[in-house]
Amino acid sequence: MLDSLFTTSTTTTTTFSLGTLLVTMLCSLGLGLVVAYCYMFKNYYTKNFVVTLAILPLFVQLVIMLVNGNLGAGVAVVGAFSLIRFRSVPGGSKEIVTIFWSMGIGLATGMGYVGYAALFSGVAAVFYFIVTVTPFGKMPPRPQRQLKITLAEDLDFANIFDDLLEKYTTSYELQQVKTTDMGSLYELNYLLTLKDSTQQKNLLDDLRVRNGNLPISIGRVAVNRDEL
Repeated sequence: MLDSLFTTSTTTTTTFSLGTLLVTMLCSLGLGLVVAYCYMFKNYYTKNFVVTLAILPLFVQLVIMLVNGNLGAGVAVVGAFSLIRFRSVPGGSKEIVTIFWSMGIGLATGMGYVGYAALFSGVAAVFYFIVTVTPFGKMPPRPQRQLKITLAEDLDFANIFDDLLEKYTTSYELQQVKTTDMGSLYELNYLLTLKDSTQQKNLLDDLRVRNGNLPISIGRVAVNRDEL
């Protein structure tokens, strides 16, 4: 009975005994916990999401066992999964991968491939921990900075800061100009590369003299690292 966990029947449907059913259910829950713990490792998470990852393989297994050999039921399940996907809030790349991992476990255990599900999950978990603790995929420091300068509306912003930016930066570009405070102020957004990062204070002091001591901010360029 349990010696055929790496094989399935070649007939249209697969019959599971009670013992095999319990084993596959426990394996689904156990491997779901593995996926949940992998996601929790050095990552921000909510309890609702990790509980979902842990229990998702069991429900996918249930669905696969019910639709085994039934084409009409299989098409209905595809529609149900599509509905759930489009009714869900879009997640990051790590959330999508872990959900797909949990569903893959449920597909494998539902078809009787418990051994394969455990093997692939173990390999995936080890690889996940390795790439998480190592510098693999770490983004190198970005030399660019984003500079925001607030300016009074009666000042001409065309070339007012060019001499200062040429003094402290190797390159700069005015990316956006917008009005703030009911149109009484301008906000200039620059993308620039500093010659010397230790000169940020001197740059800000010179800019404050030029813009009348209105708010100025300088920081890293925002990037979406979790986009898939």
